[in-house]
Amino acid sequence: MKNKALAALAAFSGLVTASGAYADKPVDWQIDLQQAATPIMEEVRWFNHYTLWFVVPITLIVLILLIVVAIKFRAGANPVPSRTSHNTLIEVVWTVAPVVILLFFAIPSFQLLTAQLTQPEKPDLTIKVTATQWKWTYEYPAANGLSFDSVLLDNDKDRAALGKEDLSKYPRLLAVDNELVVPLNAVVRVIVTAEPSDVIHAFSMQSFGIKVDAVPGRMNETWFKAEKEGLYYGQCSELCGKDHAFMPIAIRVVPDDKYKAWLAAAATDLPSAYKGLLAAVDAPKTVNVANNDAK
Repeated sequence: MKNKALAALAAFSGLVTASGAYADKPVDWQIDLQQAATPIMEEVRWFNHYTLWFVVPITLIVLILLIVVAIKFRAGANPVPSRTSHNTLIEVVWTVAPVVILLFFAIPSFQLLTAQLTQPEKPDLTIKVTATQWKWTYEYPAANGLSFDSVLLDNDKDRAALGKEDLSKYPRLLAVDNELVVPLNAVVRVIVTAEPSDVIHAFSMQSFGIKVDAVPGRMNETWFKAEKEGLYYGQCSELCGKDHAFMPIAIRVVPDDKYKAWLAAAATDLPSAYKGLLAAVDAPKTVNVANNDAK
């Protein structure tokens, strides 16, 4: 009986793990950054938590000093105010302490910026992203010019036709018709721009630790290496007009074999390619439970 229980528990754990790939998206009342899917975002999350060890104590110290000053040095307690003009020790402390604290901020932040801005010499994949009011256009230059638009799903009819009715996987105001598909563990170079006659947008995917402006007539670039499979959501992060809030970004990270199958099918029939990919990644998994009788 004990072995049966352990086998059932192990099978259930495997089913939970296999039934859904890792993914992240903005959530209501979120106070922390999204979970990391890339090494850069791991560093961003670490730096964010690291700075809190300085920010929180400094905020509390300043609050305590304000309360002490307001009570101890109020007019009722000090009818004759102090005429002290300067204090050398205090002036040295409030000059040196901020410099030291800023050094603790500067060194890791410069290291993080260097990692973010250093483009890989030989990326596995290059993708061009073009922003337009209010959609994203993705191009795969190495795949015979494969190009498609990605727009917000705006009604139930679209969801049913695309097989995206599950709101937990395809949330309202974040789900799109065509996700950007990239292979797992691949170094992806992203060239970002906007139509010459358009406005400034920003391509932002928090779980990847990337945010780059899409400027009309100019090409910016960034990169990422997604190490966790799943569907990730971001949004345009530059106020670009009345439908700025309806310009989401969706990136689906899949194993290399599924990516190659999707890419080959997308060259001739994009809708069918997505249907095949969704069937492969969203299909329910089954697990055979071992039946080991205790002897």
